Amino acid sequence: MQVSAIIDRVYGALEQFGSTCSMEEVVGLCPDLTWNQVYLAIDYLNKAGKVSVTLDPDRTYTVKVYPPAGEATQFSPRKDHVHSTI
Repeated sequence: MQVSAIIDRVYGALEQFGSTCSMEEVVGLCPDLTWNQVYLAIDYLNKAGKVSVTLDPDRTYTVKVYPPAGEATQFSPRKDHVHSTI
């Protein structure tokens, strides 16, 4: 499997999961990949700004997917909620 296909596979699994998860859970989401392949894909996605990886106090790595650019989140205003004053 090519590296780009591995990265796409991991990112797609994370998007479908739709939540923050541990590295172990990410490995479980991609049973067709090795732990090393998942780790390298997460490392790439983190450097590309598509996910964030944090180390919890209990020494667990947590992965969170960022929404695609331009997608509204609960913290970004929608255009129909912006009022102009004239």
